[in-house]
Amino acid sequence: MIVEVALGARSYPIHIEAGLLGRAGPLLAPLVRDKPAGRRVCVITDETVAGLHLPTLTASLSAAGIAVDPIVLPPGEAAKSWAGLERLCEALLAAEVERKDHVVALGGGVIGDLVGFATSILRRGCGFVQVPTTLLAQVDSSVGGKTAINAGAGKNLIGSFHQPAMVLIDPAVLATLPRRELRAGYAEVLKYGLIGDRDFFDWCVANAPALLAGDAAVQAEAIAASCRAKAKVVAADERETGDVRALLNLGHTFGHAFEAEAGFSDRLLHGEGVGLGMALAFRFSARIGLCPADEAEAVVRHLAEAGFELRPRALGLDAPGARLVAHMRQDKKMSAGRLPFILARGIGQGFVAQDVDLDAVTAFLDEMVAE
Repeated sequence: MIVEVALGARSYPIHIEAGLLGRAGPLLAPLVRDKPAGRRVCVITDETVAGLHLPTLTASLSAAGIAVDPIVLPPGEAAKSWAGLERLCEALLAAEVERKDHVVALGGGVIGDLVGFATSILRRGCGFVQVPTTLLAQVDSSVGGKTAINAGAGKNLIGSFHQPAMVLIDPAVLATLPRRELRAGYAEVLKYGLIGDRDFFDWCVANAPALLAGDAAVQAEAIAASCRAKAKVVAADERETGDVRALLNLGHTFGHAFEAEAGFSDRLLHGEGVGLGMALAFRFSARIGLCPADEAEAVVRHLAEAGFELRPRALGLDAPGARLVAHMRQDKKMSAGRLPFILARGIGQGFVAQDVDLDAVTAFLDEMVAE
């Protein structure tokens, strides 16, 4: 299956097929330039993914006459830092990557974000290909060109828009994914139903148990539906200059605050933060009279049944509301001192709220943390 991200001269395909990792060579070959030293490509990955999937990709590229220069980084969110960016850029320069070259990001959202940002600034911009290996990266972060590293003040605050040349998604690699990571990725699948597609939310409720149990056909269907939804949004609002792409941040403002409280560590995975954040966004929407209470509780109930911990105190993140709101004030979406929130009038009815009272948010969070 091919989903096209329609961006004019920057358009690119998303290839989705089980076993694609072992057949990636012919797809990547047109992007690898002939040089005096032969055809070579840098593949950036982390230590965990390297052990699981780098040999398969390397063999496929070798069969297409392409040698691999691997750059293997430590796993985890800590790699998305100034130090991690410097380390990667120096490694790419040492490998003599040129402006017209493409490098390959093989990994989850951390690798994709870091490689995307590094290639956007290396020699003032070179190309890259996303080969996502987690559900979260396959359905969200690998598509759309948002790239970033974290700063002390907050998540993804240093970055750029830099579209990949291609996205290669092999749903079969999810068989190696720990259940916790799979569940974290499911939050981003569910998001598409919550912001604008009630029928897809109902599909998620019916199919989440099979998806989380490893049903390959259900996973592939979820990936394809999510990529189609993401591609449509990106084509309409590539750089989030309007409200269309902003809707994809449902749950992120709340979730990023708790991720910051956790020190951007494995204490709270990004998808776990998004799941918690979406529950809070719906509950807050109900609290201020925007969303029917029964619909908000249906969202909360489904997330809980899918295995998300929705009590901050149980996660050890019992920060006062004022401190969580202080984290939110560092959000990238802040404009003229105001922070837009993605709230909901119901399931499938997300919208951007520009006039949210942060004192009300503080009081609401104090109550939620106390549960």
